[in-house]
Amino acid sequence: MSDALVPDGVDVPPGVVVDRVEDAADPRLGDYTGLTDVALRRVREPAEGLYMAESSTVLERALEAGHRPRSVLLAPRWLPDLLPLLARHGVGADGGPPVPVHVADEPLLRAITGFHLHRGALAAMHRPALPALDDVLAGARRVAVLEDVVDHTNVGAVFRSAAALGVDAVLVSPRCADPLYRRSVRVSMGTVFQVPWTRLEPWPGGLDLLRERGFAVAALALADDAVSLDDLAADPPERLALLLGTEGDGLSRGAVVGSDVVVRIPMAGGVDSLNVAAASAVAFWALRAP
Repeated sequence: MSDALVPDGVDVPPGVVVDRVEDAADPRLGDYTGLTDVALRRVREPAEGLYMAESSTVLERALEAGHRPRSVLLAPRWLPDLLPLLARHGVGADGGPPVPVHVADEPLLRAITGFHLHRGALAAMHRPALPALDDVLAGARRVAVLEDVVDHTNVGAVFRSAAALGVDAVLVSPRCADPLYRRSVRVSMGTVFQVPWTRLEPWPGGLDLLRERGFAVAALALADDAVSLDDLAADPPERLALLLGTEGDGLSRGAVVGSDVVVRIPMAGGVDSLNVAAASAVAFWALRAP
């Protein structure tokens, strides 16, 4: 470690190693290369057991959830904020391998990551194992179920609404975008770490598993036999799973058939539908548990 990297009065936590990197091809930076290649990262990150936490705020929420970094990458000006943050959460104090904090000048950071890193630290995190369905549903009264929502921004926005509006858990279909992909995490402002979630398989047969656990399944879709959201909100089930579909085609026929009721949001102004993230927020608020 170069002592010149760490400002006076800032302590380096035990088990944390601060070093400078000066080459974008440095093999220690493998977790951070190709971050803008969505097709590559969405396969690579789960396979390698990692995800990326972008910004100090998101990193703090990940640490609060008990997640641990593999390494951190940042510009020198962020060190005085980052090192105390790591110390507060005991990073490096568990006796495991040292946690490297790589420091690079901002032009090099751009060359490594492919974008301008202006939100503080970027951390490669150990990806936690997905919890069992029963663990996610324990005590839950309101659950969101996402079928094949492929836009990471929408997934992140749904999680943020779920956290804000009293949804207890989120379930995602096998083909849904990864909630721990960098853009999803960033848009959610780290709420993907506080709302329990897992993948629901098989699909759409997994909806039967929800009914077996006492949930009514309400599909948010346009259909001739759909009931108004106002009507469902007037007398909601005690345990309710709200099913939301992909951005283009909406819910699949199998998902609609596998639901107990189809629900529509009353619209005005000649508009027939909302973006899935906006629709989720409306429905979460209307159907929140008393």
